[in-house]
Order: sequence, then C-alpha cells, then structure tokens
Amino acid sequence: MMSMMYQAYQNHMDFTAPWRTGAATALGYLNLVPQGRSDRLFGRLAAALELISRATLTYTRPPYGIGSVTVGNRDLEVTEEVAYATPFGSLLHFKKVDGPEQPRLLLVAPMSGHFATLLRGTVKTLLQDHDVYITDWHNPRDIPRDHGRFGLEDYTDHLINFLDQLGPRAHMVAICQPSVSALAAAAIMSEDNHPARPASLTLMAGPIDTRIQPTKVNEFAKSKPIKWFEDNLINYVPLQCKGALRKVYPGFVQLTAFVSMNLERHIKQHIDLAQHIAKGETEKADVIKTFYDEYFAVMDLPAEFYIETVRDVFQEHLLPQGRLMHRGRPVNAAAIKRMGLMTVEGEKDDICSIGQTLAAQDLCAGVRTYRKVHHMQAGVGHYGVFSGKRWNNEIYPLLRDFVHVNS
Repeated sequence: MMSMMYQAYQNHMDFTAPWRTGAATALGYLNLVPQGRSDRLFGRLAAALELISRATLTYTRPPYGIGSVTVGNRDLEVTEEVAYATPFGSLLHFKKVDGPEQPRLLLVAPMSGHFATLLRGTVKTLLQDHDVYITDWHNPRDIPRDHGRFGLEDYTDHLINFLDQLGPRAHMVAICQPSVSALAAAAIMSEDNHPARPASLTLMAGPIDTRIQPTKVNEFAKSKPIKWFEDNLINYVPLQCKGALRKVYPGFVQLTAFVSMNLERHIKQHIDLAQHIAKGETEKADVIKTFYDEYFAVMDLPAEFYIETVRDVFQEHLLPQGRLMHRGRPVNAAAIKRMGLMTVEGEKDDICSIGQTLAAQDLCAGVRTYRKVHHMQAGVGHYGVFSGKRWNNEIYPLLRDFVHVNS
C-alpha cells in the first residue's frame, strides 16, 4: 500500500543505520593511520567506507553557515535570530552586528523537497545591501499532528504575519513556487490597506500562469487527475517521528524523482567521489561531498499544501483567471497599488518558462507603469535566476536598485 511506503523506508533506514555508523567510525580510525606504502590500499578502503557511511538521507536542516558579510569596505559579523515562529515555520533574521540601516527584505523560500538553506547564496548576496529575513520552513515530519493542517492558504497567512512582524515599508522577494502566495498576500494586504503591506514585490521564476508555454513539469501536473497524486504520492509520516501519521509528500520520494531526471550524472559524481578519495584528492572530494550533503538533506511537504498547489496553481490556474480564493474572499491582484513590482525570468528555464512570471505584470493593473520592472536574463536556467555568477553580476544589481528606489 503506497501510504505505508514511508514507514517501510524508515524501517529500512533504521535497520541499516548500524552499518553506516560502523563505516563512519572505521573511516575515522583509518584517517589516523600514517601515510606510507599502503596508501593505495587505504585509499580504496577509505573510499568504500565513505560511500557506505553516506548512503542515507538527512531530515535535519543544514546550517546556513553565513558568519560574515562585506558591506561597503567592512566585514560585518552575521548572527541568526528567530524573530517569530509558528509550528510550521520561522521568520529567521540574518542580523549584521553593528551594521548600517538598510531596507528590510523578506526572502520567501519555496516549501519544496529541500530546506530554505538552498538559498544561502542568494541570502549572502542580498545581505550586502539589505536587512534580510527568510521564511525558514520546518519539516512536517517533526510537527505533531495536533498542530493541524498546513495548506496553500496557511502559507499565504504566514507571509502576511511575517510581513506584519517586519513592519511598514519592508520588501518581499519570492523565489519560484511561492510567487503565487506572495502575490496573493500583497493583494490582500493592499485591499485591507494593511500598514505592513510591502513597499515592493519581486517575483523570480514563479508559476503565476502556467498556461503560457507549458514545461514538462507543467504538463505532468495536468496529465493526471488530482486523485492520482493523492493516491500515489501522499504517505503517512512514520511512527518513529514526532509528526507520526501526518499526511505528507515525502522528501525521499521527491528526491527520487529529482535524481532519476539526471541519474547518469549522479552516478558519475559518486564514482568521481570514490576516485578522488582513493587518490587523496581531498579538495575535489570535498566539493562533491558538500553538494550532496545539501542535496540529500530532504524535507517532506504537508499533503494539503502539495495537493492544493498542484490543483489550484498547475491544473486549474485560479490566480490568472481571477478565481483564486483566500479565506472565502477573492484574491484581487488589481488591488495592488502604491507598490513596486518586479518580475524576473530565465531564458533557459525549463521549470518555469518565459512568460509565466511576466503574467503578474498584467494582473497587477493597479500598479503604475513607472513602478513596474521586468527582466529576462539571457543564458540562465531556473536556478541561475537566483544563484551563480549571472545572479550576482547581472540580476542582483537590478533588484538592488529596484528595492532602493521603492524604499
């Protein structure tokens, strides 16, 4: 039965844990052996032990690891503070010690199969010129069932509450999936004349209207009835976890899908890792290990949030048709006024194609033309919109100037 797959998987991982622990312990002792004529033998043994010890997933958020940032000509210490929290997410503040006053910015991370730490590079870049907060989502497998459900409306409510904590004239930047909720939150707050409505809204590679140039991801979401997703992808959290029997879309199932899309590449990476360790090429091995430490840190998705996102965003396209509801009231994007709007897309994005995020510009008819900015970045795919050299050197300067003009 599909709903018990997660339990079976967890039982298997618990059963095999002593082997991985033993391999890690043996590897620790092996590294204490002085180098000598048997280096080649020890190298092969070390590679085998390393791969055995790493044959698992982790469900704990990795550290952001941002200890300092350069602001102007000064290196400032950065500390993490939880400014506000609910059972499902924290409003995490990257506080610069003795830093200058800068525009407050809420970075809205996707609630996906990975943690918000995937955006650490985005955060570090933004910290140069902004006072940065992030939506640090908690893993549902660690949230007891008595805390209730978490659906698409709850996500939007969290953004409204987080902005309320930041206070007036803050800015909101949404990455990918949460662009729909970010736009909904901005519309509701504008319609209510909420004092903490954002001064600007930036949507980056977000699925505002997936009817435009549908990608393979979009086509898959529409290829099956919503009941298929419920029956085949939703599982119960294992009994060993704090969130036992909560319904989720398991992180390991999502990761399996990610890996299968580029299976040959992942196999080659692990062969390369073993060879680097065997040859004593520590730096090259560390690059691969660091990547997979993050990649294999997986997060479950609340079942309600996943199913409602597939149905409302990817199958029924409620927002662009003016049919999206929030707590019984229509989400009116045209109600957004006195707010800057920026949309960013990547030329080679095969997850959220050109035009899908741009659609927000027409929906937000109440925003003055001179306060609207759209940028299509040549030569980048989905992740290149918010990470890497093009993000740092070409996209970020535009976003920074847009935020400061609207501050």
